[in-house]
Amino acid sequence: MANTFTQLHIQIVFAVKGRQNLIHSKHNNTIQKYITGIVQNKGHKMLAINNMPDHFHIFIGYSPTETLSGLIRDLKSNSSNFINAKRWFLGNFSWQEGYGAFSYSHSHVDHVCKYIANQQSHHKKKTFKEEYIELLQKFDVDYKPKYLFDWVED
Repeated sequence: MANTFTQLHIQIVFAVKGRQNLIHSKHNNTIQKYITGIVQNKGHKMLAINNMPDHFHIFIGYSPTETLSGLIRDLKSNSSNFINAKRWFLGNFSWQEGYGAFSYSHSHVDHVCKYIANQQSHHKKKTFKEEYIELLQKFDVDYKPKYLFDWVED
């Protein structure tokens, strides 16, 4: 797109189906590299990526050449196929339906990158459910609790 200039920073959050702790830490680097490859091959810039056993945080410089929902659909579909092909555990891996996406100004990029990098220590104090609801409230997202992820008891 000639003469089109954008600066869009989006944090994407999505969870393992049933909020199961299926992503073992020994696989974190492999799956993060795989997802980074998808993001970059689609023309976006990976700013930060980290995951817990039950959810992912991805922070990108978003290029508006495709819809955000299309990008996330491809991220979730391709990464679940990749995980299933690796046979990291018995059964079929999949992500829960839905996701959170939150936009940030340029002045917040460093802070969000550090926040995502520190997920492991952050979740020693706060559950994913608490974190996710806090994000929705911080960004004044109108939501109905019954339509949030299927939560397992923390």
